[in-house]
Amino acid sequence: MRIHPTAVVDPSANLAEDVTVGPFCAIGADVSIGARTRLESHVVIEPLTTLGEDCTVKQGAVLGGQPQDHKYKGERSYLVIGDRNMIREFVTIHRATGEEEATRIGDDNMIMAYCHIGHNAIMGNGIIMANQVGISGHCLVEDRVFFGGIVGIHQFVRIGKFAMVGGMSKQVTDVPPFMMADGRPSEVVGLNVLGLRRAGIPPKVRADLKQAFRLLYRNNMNLSQGIEAVYNEVEPSEERDYLLEFLSNIRQGYAGRQNDPNRQRPR
Repeated sequence: MRIHPTAVVDPSANLAEDVTVGPFCAIGADVSIGARTRLESHVVIEPLTTLGEDCTVKQGAVLGGQPQDHKYKGERSYLVIGDRNMIREFVTIHRATGEEEATRIGDDNMIMAYCHIGHNAIMGNGIIMANQVGISGHCLVEDRVFFGGIVGIHQFVRIGKFAMVGGMSKQVTDVPPFMMADGRPSEVVGLNVLGLRRAGIPPKVRADLKQAFRLLYRNNMNLSQGIEAVYNEVEPSEERDYLLEFLSNIRQGYAGRQNDPNRQRPR
């Protein structure tokens, strides 16, 4: 274990033997850090945070801070971060609101400088967040999503796997899987063909998803009509069925956010 003499580590913290802790870091109570993880200088790991193996955390990042939420009353909650994550300069990730609840970050993510991930967010694997992306509380971001820089994501938004959100977008509604969204407010503008190709999605499935995109967003149909058209005209596949399920849940949600608990519109 390589701990710089200027670092402060709480006695209750559990660090693997080959963790590196740089100058002026602060590690709080009940923190767990996995093997081969490296903290650069001035990193703060707040209490009740778990950081997995082979992660790199750059200068000035603060992980596990108290949620920015009026509902938070000091209850015990957690931040759980997986393996092989790159967390760049001045990133902030907050633990959850709610007794024994957790904010969760998966594996193999790149979170670039000045990004923020709010309380109770759930982030999947292989996500890329360019600089200054803000993820609000209770968001769900699935695997292999790409965010351009300076993007704002509304609370309770769900973003499906292999989606892409263009830079400087304002995202207040769910983003369906495989799609590209852009604008202020954001809207679906295309299929993430490059992301699908890189992920090894077969050409036939990519062609079917492109047909689904045209039916949903280029045929002047409402969401219910578009879902029915895709069901009837696009050959079944795991990807098509996942897309249809995702879209059906949006239709049942609030303000285009299927996970938003506020089902009643304000009077």
